[in-house]
Amino acid sequence: MSEITYLTKEGLEKLKQELHELKAVERPKISKAIAEAREKGDLSENAEYDAAKEAQGMLEMKIAQLQTLLSNARLIDVSKVDTSKVTILSSVRVQNHSLKKEFTFMLVSEKEADLKLGKISVKSAIGSALMGKHVGDVVEVQVPAGLMKMEILEIFR
Repeated sequence: MSEITYLTKEGLEKLKQELHELKAVERPKISKAIAEAREKGDLSENAEYDAAKEAQGMLEMKIAQLQTLLSNARLIDVSKVDTSKVTILSSVRVQNHSLKKEFTFMLVSEKEADLKLGKISVKSAIGSALMGKHVGDVVEVQVPAGLMKMEILEIFR
């Protein structure tokens, strides 16, 4: 059985768009490349044909993975996120005790994680340490740079 992935509406739409792009744009491109390579003659010594067939296999694998992901995806209504503790889709403001700086993260699924946008995976070291904690809790997280202490200042949606 495949793992359930919790997504925001935006994350779900992004994956659906990616799947549509692969099926409607990339699949026809590869089919055309295979047809063109086939027209060049002997397939046993045709590197273009081999490359196009390999690309087709990779594309079909990616399409299958996305379809499986989407079939096991669960949409989470952000407005119903419990802000009494840190959960998936919580936004959390923390104080890093070592750096004396505040950071704000939104905890999301691995598929939606994007540090540039302040979205971290619930399965990351920091994300998993924050899960289930409350305002005022101090968590210690082992990161590549060493042990990091963070205090949860606020949980919001």
